[in-house]
Amino acid sequence: MDATAPAPAPKPHHTGHRERLRDRARGAGIHHLPDYELLELFLFRSQPQGDVKPIAKALLARFGSLAAVLAAPVEDLITVRAEDTKGRTKGIGTETALDLAALHEVARRVIKEQAAKRTVISSWTALVAYVRLSLQHEAREQFRVLYLDNRNQLILDEIQNRGTVDHAPVYPREVVRRALELSAKSMIIVHNHPSGDPTPSRPDIEMTRQIIEAARALGIDVHDHLIVGRDGVASFKQLGLM
Repeated sequence: MDATAPAPAPKPHHTGHRERLRDRARGAGIHHLPDYELLELFLFRSQPQGDVKPIAKALLARFGSLAAVLAAPVEDLITVRAEDTKGRTKGIGTETALDLAALHEVARRVIKEQAAKRTVISSWTALVAYVRLSLQHEAREQFRVLYLDNRNQLILDEIQNRGTVDHAPVYPREVVRRALELSAKSMIIVHNHPSGDPTPSRPDIEMTRQIIEAARALGIDVHDHLIVGRDGVASFKQLGLM
């Protein structure tokens, strides 16, 4: 052996990491993985080479939680950058961002199915989980109406309006007119507070009163008004506001 031959270059610390992580997921169970490693597993498929741990951690640091990462707009996801083991700054790109958005939409539809298969009133936990997943991390106010049939099963979850960071215009007559078009017998109003605090505001309370009065005149019930924030979900009925 030539004593002057250079020593082989050390392998990057992440060599074999992907297979080790997959082995742990198969062995202990994927549900035991921390959020950043679960995100890594998903990123492996979108980014078949390189170390994705830095970008997984950077995404969680930027958005604050796994749920917020998945709910983030594509245009925000692609701005996140992280330094890899070679000192290069990398992001995830549009295709990977779309993959994350698709994963969020899959989760939203699965939970929606769980809420819609039974009467909404008897599957309240599933309903709250659905509206939280749909709206908890929205950056702008969104006003939605869940229209129900005479068995309190979901006919349609419809976005009535999108607004600014603190206001979405609502037109009670349009809400009720749409209920008549769908032959809905009742409805649940839902909107979000991007500030994170789901506490109803005075305009929220007044708007709800107007919708209830317009609906009552046509024999349509308003079961509740749910306000979704990062801090939880507020129910007008539970708060005694309707």
